[in-house]
Amino acid sequence: MIDLHVHTTASDGQYTPTQIVEKAVEKHLSVMAITDHDTVAGLEEGKKAAKKCGLTLISGVELNINSPTGEFHLLGLGLKEISDSLKGLLSELVKNRDLRNTRIIENMRAGGVDITLEEIQQDFPDTVIGRPHFAFELVKKGVVKTRQQAFDQYLAKGRKWFAERVGSNLDEAIVAIKDSGGIPVIAHPMSLYLSWGRLPDALQNFFDRGVMGLEAFHPGARVTECLRLEELAEKIGYFVTAGSDFHGEKIRGDRKLGHTCGGKKIDEKYFEGLKNALNM
Repeated sequence: MIDLHVHTTASDGQYTPTQIVEKAVEKHLSVMAITDHDTVAGLEEGKKAAKKCGLTLISGVELNINSPTGEFHLLGLGLKEISDSLKGLLSELVKNRDLRNTRIIENMRAGGVDITLEEIQQDFPDTVIGRPHFAFELVKKGVVKTRQQAFDQYLAKGRKWFAERVGSNLDEAIVAIKDSGGIPVIAHPMSLYLSWGRLPDALQNFFDRGVMGLEAFHPGARVTECLRLEELAEKIGYFVTAGSDFHGEKIRGDRKLGHTCGGKKIDEKYFEGLKNALNM
């Protein structure tokens, strides 16, 4: 069993890099990728823990990409060294995230919530702050009962406290990942919110520009959709990956480490394409 999409406390996960490695070993995973949002801060700790445990750890990152529709997230898997181009890109993404967080705080305060960004940073030190952390604070303050309710009522796109965030240019992100020895992979493609009529052309375009892998299997999609994505990936030339997008039981209780769409365990065969691309 493997998992090529996992988060830690370096971004918006529940577990530290060491804890998530230990949890992966407990769950009998052989391979796991740490792919925190817009940061590589957890990778060194994760690698040290994995070395002690005998787990194959894939160094990764999940980048926010500018997109006219939905959400476009690009995984960088198998990073060897963090290039200057990736460092610069991550710095800009964090700045843009900080600006967005300030706007969310303003929206919340205008809505009658007594909250400051400093308060959230105290609760989540050394973390790239994002919407899951705002959701935590809303539960803590009794505004909502659950984090999911916080998103459904206030923080999801189109809700009154939502704020847009500027992402990276796709071509620059592809170069930055490859400069770092990594492989670009499209995360949860259904989040692009493209119709099946438009999706093939879009995926072909991304492939032609240098994206190499497609996360066809993700718990946010139906099994039938994932199988259709796998077929489409093979026609275009992508290798296919699978992940849980695990953040922790307290953050996304519906997602389990090492499991993907339909609750299925992630087979090691979904590591083969990445392994070949990385010459492992």
